[in-house]
Amino acid sequence: MATSVYITSAEGHTGKSTIALGLLDLLSHEVKRVGVFRPISRSVEERDYVLELLLQHDGVDLEYDECIGVGYDDVHADPELALSRIVQRYKSVEAKCDAVVVLGSDYTDVGSPTELGFNARIATNLGAPVLLVLGGREGQGGGERLGQSRSRSPEHMRQIAELALEELRNAHATLLAVIANRADGTDTAAVVDGIEAAKPGVPVWAIPEDPYLVAPSMGSIMSSLDGELLKGDPALLQREALGVVVAGMGMVNVLPRLTEGAVLVVAGDRTEVLLAALMAQAAGTFPSIAGIVLNGGFDLPEPIERLLDGLPQTLPIIRTGLGTYDTIVSITSTRGRLAADSQRKYDAALALFEQHVDTDALLDRLQVSRTSVVTPLMFEYGLLEQARAADRHIVLPEGEDDRILRAAHTLLARDVARLTILGEPFEVRSRAIELGLDIARAEVLSPHDPVLALRFAEEYARVRAHKGVTLDQAKDVVTDVSYFGTLMVHMGLADGMVSGAIHTTAHTIRPGFEIIKTTPGVNVVSSVFLMALEDRVLVYGDCAVVPDPDASQLADIAISSAGTATQFGIDPRIAMLSYSTGESGSGADVEKVRAATALVRERRPDLRVAGPIQYDAAADAAVAATKMPDSDVAGRATVFIFPDLNTGNNTYKAVQRSAGAVAIGPVLQGLNKPINDLSRGATVQDIVNTVAITAIQAGARAAQETAS
Repeated sequence: MATSVYITSAEGHTGKSTIALGLLDLLSHEVKRVGVFRPISRSVEERDYVLELLLQHDGVDLEYDECIGVGYDDVHADPELALSRIVQRYKSVEAKCDAVVVLGSDYTDVGSPTELGFNARIATNLGAPVLLVLGGREGQGGGERLGQSRSRSPEHMRQIAELALEELRNAHATLLAVIANRADGTDTAAVVDGIEAAKPGVPVWAIPEDPYLVAPSMGSIMSSLDGELLKGDPALLQREALGVVVAGMGMVNVLPRLTEGAVLVVAGDRTEVLLAALMAQAAGTFPSIAGIVLNGGFDLPEPIERLLDGLPQTLPIIRTGLGTYDTIVSITSTRGRLAADSQRKYDAALALFEQHVDTDALLDRLQVSRTSVVTPLMFEYGLLEQARAADRHIVLPEGEDDRILRAAHTLLARDVARLTILGEPFEVRSRAIELGLDIARAEVLSPHDPVLALRFAEEYARVRAHKGVTLDQAKDVVTDVSYFGTLMVHMGLADGMVSGAIHTTAHTIRPGFEIIKTTPGVNVVSSVFLMALEDRVLVYGDCAVVPDPDASQLADIAISSAGTATQFGIDPRIAMLSYSTGESGSGADVEKVRAATALVRERRPDLRVAGPIQYDAAADAAVAATKMPDSDVAGRATVFIFPDLNTGNNTYKAVQRSAGAVAIGPVLQGLNKPINDLSRGATVQDIVNTVAITAIQAGARAAQETAS
């Protein structure tokens, strides 16, 4: 039977979706198959955006329709029949999963005052303990403006808790824990104490309000206005709106009233105010607004249209036919949604859950037993946990790339690493604000900073003096972002560097060869891919750097790869791959692998290594029993060393595409300090993973230096 949790609340707009996402993410790191279930659908006319958000989580492999129980109409028509159908449909989901997050109804049906009671009955019949979510804001939904409202007092929260707990008791539901969501951030301890007094012995946690999490996006505002995007970048419709400024006066008086993240409402025939607002955004001397709404339905004059077309502006300009009053009412009534297309909200929700809920205590209450299987999602989460513990400082040289900024936002929100981003500070920060990203905690440095550029030039000239590099030549070199970032690492201003999203591998790692050099005892810089299969993680090397290693280099690659495996919690059992196993074959290629295997044993007798060995004998215990029965590596290898780059690169790509493996890397190894390269097609998640890997490498290096 699957572990299940029923998330419900005593009213609407408590932010249950934040709790559901956090819990779903937590469980997906503990068990192999996690599912979601919605007993009562929000609507039969449109798809439930909360359920869609949860289904898009990487750990869930279920279809939308199978995760829905019944609709509100079914409950009204025959509550007992609806309950029976809910249980039946839930059992179908439960049979496919190791854990299920059940998300209760959303109080969209105003005619059902006993909704909590019915949710409690469902939980009891599903055998699922209840995680009760209490809303920490006044007038949950009714008195909110742009998602924001006054916080409830601790006494008020205690009273709500008592009423809700009584409903749960009446339905014989088992209470797992209580979360006070959207609580007053200055008084969370008092909120927790009040609720604990109502139900001693049950864990209570409080998650403070986050204004960005409840703020509506410009896209949501456009929908509520039944408007159209007149000008601007559609991608920026994801940015959250934090306030409203009505331009009911001349531009001289409007500009001082602009606030960060506000929506500026301008009558469609007040083009002078529109142009002034756009100039204010371009100048960067006024707060950055989220967008402009032109109300009244007026068409812009042709000269103004032509002027806007010639301006390099991306700010969303939305046109609506509503009058000023109706426009303001529609904007302020728009609610924020936690949806999959808002990375900032997604990251904020996970970060809030991780920071304010004792996840170990929650798992203990659920009695979740962690599986021995390591899925790709579990491995990626483990990387983030290790990186967070390492607390390293990583430099990202490519601040002009939106993927880097999005990854930086996620890394900072999840406290994975401290960051420096290279680029012109105004341009980098302005673009991040446009994208609705928070990189405030990152340092943004210009590679043309005169003090650092001179300092780096002097150091580069010193390091490369044997090559005849002069100070003047060095000054020209070090403003290149790859050299600038590498010198930051070399001189201790950062612990590692990740680059390559818009630069070639050679451009990224050449400075490392010149400045950082190789680790003592290692003669070659190589790479591995961490291959996250469905149930385990393997190490493949070298698949990206050394084209045709000789026996000594191949031995270096194997030893370095074993060290990398250990850093990431993989017990190294090294298979030196060839087209023959043991003594069965001969030829130059086989002899190279045989010699490399002997060198590994000579240099590192503590490592378990087998070779030459074919891939099937290395990976499959049944084949190994026939071809190499006495080996402690054959059939159980975790580190696969390929004889050349052609074999390695093709094999990792074949496994990635054919077996659905997640290939994380390339992870460079052999340098004195960690520098890692990205594919130019890297996704945001690839960048996040690579930064985490780099931070882990840097942390391991720091630990070695401390130990020595």
